[in-house]
Amino acid sequence: MIFVAPAILFFVLIVLVPFLRAILFSFQDWNGISSNIKWVGWRNYGNILHDMAFFQSFLYTIKYVLISTVLLNVLGFLLAFVLNMSLKTRNLLRTAFFLPYVIGPVIIGFIWQFIISQLLPEIGKALGWPLLEQNWLSLPTHAFWSLIIVTVWHSVGYFMIIYLAALQGVPSDILEAAEIDGAGRLERLWHVVLPLIRPAMTINLFLAISNGFKAFDLNFALTRGGPFGSTESLALHIYLDAFSKNLFTYASAKAVIFFLLLAGVTMVQVAIMKRREVEM
Repeated sequence: MIFVAPAILFFVLIVLVPFLRAILFSFQDWNGISSNIKWVGWRNYGNILHDMAFFQSFLYTIKYVLISTVLLNVLGFLLAFVLNMSLKTRNLLRTAFFLPYVIGPVIIGFIWQFIISQLLPEIGKALGWPLLEQNWLSLPTHAFWSLIIVTVWHSVGYFMIIYLAALQGVPSDILEAAEIDGAGRLERLWHVVLPLIRPAMTINLFLAISNGFKAFDLNFALTRGGPFGSTESLALHIYLDAFSKNLFTYASAKAVIFFLLLAGVTMVQVAIMKRREVEM
């Protein structure tokens, strides 16, 4: 209890108490400054049903989660598969791909903001490439893909490490037995390797989905939801409502819905993947 007590104390003060306060705030009307706090019941939740900006952010977040989850897992596995081979530079390459994840997302966002808005247009002008001459962050479709590119560049190394650890745990005798039985490289990959690394796939899918829904740092530093709110994630939308518009209680209601949505999606995903692990 002595060792666990500090962790429990910090969890209660930093996570549990604010979470319970947010639930309480969601049934009230308060601007964060006035001493007058009114009880409004379910009115905040009812107003969300008519909030088109909230649903726009929700649809954007779903799109962002789907694309980033697929790319992070596919590219992470491919990198792990290649760097699991007997390459002379594999340790150097592993470090190079993992290094961006060590840097804070806000710093990464500001660095890539400079690269995309200033450096790439100059390169495009020098090479005569119209695609690079534009400032991608000022165009809605290009801004979205800029966020996807930076997200994958920043996080793919972490997913690679998890897949790499799983690949190194695949018994070599099983692969040799499959090869002796006549299984080709692709057949060994599909029927032997992928089923054995299913727990790593469960972990990476959970991380990609939960981190995608909670995306805030890169979104805030790179685009701040622009242009015209086209890249405003749910987390950023709630933050802007609370701290830019002083709609603290309304933002709390959105945060509660956001929590229920994220908890439901991740629980269903983990349950499905765990069931597939048992079946395999």
